[in-house]
Amino acid sequence: MKNIVLIFITGLFFSSGCAQDVTNKTTSMKLNKLTAEEERVIVHKGTERPFTGKYNDFFEKGTYVCKRCGAALYESSGKFKSECGWPSFDAEIKGAILSTPDPDGVRTEISCVACGAHLGHVFTGEQLTPKNTRYCVNSVSLDFIPAGSEKPKSDTAIVAGGCFWGVEYYMHKIPGVISTEVGYIGGHLKNPTYEDVCSHTTGYAEAVRIVFNPAKTSYEAVAKMFFEIHDPTQVDRQGPDVGDQYRSEVFYLNAEQKMTVEKLIGLLNQKGFKVATKVTLASTFWRAEDYHQQYYEKEGHTPYCHGYVKRF
Repeated sequence: MKNIVLIFITGLFFSSGCAQDVTNKTTSMKLNKLTAEEERVIVHKGTERPFTGKYNDFFEKGTYVCKRCGAALYESSGKFKSECGWPSFDAEIKGAILSTPDPDGVRTEISCVACGAHLGHVFTGEQLTPKNTRYCVNSVSLDFIPAGSEKPKSDTAIVAGGCFWGVEYYMHKIPGVISTEVGYIGGHLKNPTYEDVCSHTTGYAEAVRIVFNPAKTSYEAVAKMFFEIHDPTQVDRQGPDVGDQYRSEVFYLNAEQKMTVEKLIGLLNQKGFKVATKVTLASTFWRAEDYHQQYYEKEGHTPYCHGYVKRF
């Protein structure tokens, strides 16, 4: 997919104190069967021919989901006509898209957070919409759910509660969770590293992004588990781990999530817990280095500063 030049030739987060590849990310997921062409684009990162995709000139109201796993990616309200030859969106469903540098050293690749499916590329600075962003997506990477139809097959939660290894260990075990990923959120530096976060100068928290099936579990159930697998009364620490990156914080993606978390904190306060958990609107989630992903599962260990305590 080419960046815009002329309007008709465009396309498209190691220490005990402090990305999964596509194969690892999808081993426990139920994935849709792909055709040879879909596999060429979605798995092998190919590109469909411009102006040939079924969603290029398609503007019905609804939700665009991942062809491979069904995770919700874009709302139709963010789709616009760019004349680049591929479906174009100026906004993602928050937390649904992973952006990484393309091997060509120039473009930025976009993929599904839930399963790693290749979607296309994202471009900025083109002044095509007020948001100044163009997610250029292959039609074959998408499915469409019309407005008023069944709910999307996934939702996302982002939480921080101490060392992200332990939080991920427990959150990944919740029935209905599709995938988990550790990373950094709440800071001010672009593309932070583990060393940056541990310097206490960037404002980042070690966090976990949880993608779950809302037909099998709920955001409230995920949030309740979060409050029961760490001590929400501790400030800038969790057990022996001390530092602002270990703070307790929920990063909500919408008003409904905010209200749910505030309700649970109110219930805990009524029970006598002096909850220190912050409730913050989610900002950019930066995926942590590969060796942090599913750390306890890979190492065959169990968390040393997290454990389940029933609180609700």
